[in-house]
Amino acid sequence: MAKIKTLEGVKEHKVVSPKEWLFARKKFLVKEKKLTKLRDQLAKERRALPWEKVEQNYLFDGPEGKETLADLFGDKSQLVVWHFMLGKDWKEGCEGCSFWADSFNGNIVHMAAKDITMIAVSRAPMKKIEAYKKRMGWSFKWVSSQSNSFNVDYRVSSTPEEFRKGKGYYNYETVPFTFDEMPGASAFYKDDKGDVYHTYSTFGRGMDPLNAGYQYIDLTAKGRNEPAKNPSHWVRRHDQYGK
Repeated sequence: MAKIKTLEGVKEHKVVSPKEWLFARKKFLVKEKKLTKLRDQLAKERRALPWEKVEQNYLFDGPEGKETLADLFGDKSQLVVWHFMLGKDWKEGCEGCSFWADSFNGNIVHMAAKDITMIAVSRAPMKKIEAYKKRMGWSFKWVSSQSNSFNVDYRVSSTPEEFRKGKGYYNYETVPFTFDEMPGASAFYKDDKGDVYHTYSTFGRGMDPLNAGYQYIDLTAKGRNEPAKNPSHWVRRHDQYGK
């Protein structure tokens, strides 16, 4: 059995014959199939979770004027919101959110075929949102919640008091708040009467499966190769790599 030393970040690794490689791969495939079945079961249980009715009449600033939360569904009965980290006083959007957002345009078309509208929401004013969106070359719908409490209510933005104290409620627990904005994704349903229900929200590592780039990176020999303390330190906005 030979050993080969590859690029930095990969330890000396075992190299085997095609027959041995296939044996190891099929053995690991058993675990992958178990995970797939578990993921399907979790998705089923997620859909069975109770809903909460949205009583607040949120009014957002959109590209074409004021819109309610119900308006944001368009002609669909389901809405997915990406809570994009772009605060009122921020100069540009979060690098991590921008990494996730790079795959939105292509996916939104397919989601629409499944009765889903997907948008992004930030507390920044529309002028700042539109400028950053143009810079990044994105076309997905992105609205501003600067005049309502949507971001705070869905626990992706801190209140001034929380930010002063340095801690707030995020990902269903009290945690240190080092930023006034945090990422997340929320899902909503609108019934035939026009009533809106909050069905699900996910934060932190719960957003991992929503990043197509990471799913491909996880297939490679080096994998994410990220430090535990600051895992996404390497991520740049797509127009900043090499600078």
